[in-house]
Amino acid sequence: MRTMISTLLAAVALAAPAAAAPRQSPDARLATLLAGREAGKPTGCISPRWTSSSQIIDGTAIVYRDGRTLWVNRPRSGAEALRDDDILVTRQFGSQLCRIDSVELVSRGSTFQRGFVILGDFVPYRLPRRS
Repeated sequence: MRTMISTLLAAVALAAPAAAAPRQSPDARLATLLAGREAGKPTGCISPRWTSSSQIIDGTAIVYRDGRTLWVNRPRSGAEALRDDDILVTRQFGSQLCRIDSVELVSRGSTFQRGFVILGDFVPYRLPRRS
């Protein structure tokens, strides 16, 4: 029993430094996500039917994935409320998701609405063409 407790304590001591590693800043997380990609011309709308996923960068942006293109949206209002564990509830008008559309932020734990953002322009980031 004493050996088992010693082994468990040693395992916890080894795991503690890894768990205490500092989390990347939101800007660093976004830079890592966009590494090797080139920004394109911003656009006011995207077609959500082609997006396969979305990712929240805390307090900064929402990134929509459309095949090999990442569309980065830095909200015009409410960006400081973005948390990576939020659920995004989007109510769009028409067939496209556009700047000035609002996106509700719902807490994953409680399922209560905890805020919203007003979308800005969508900036495409694509991998450069190979020569």
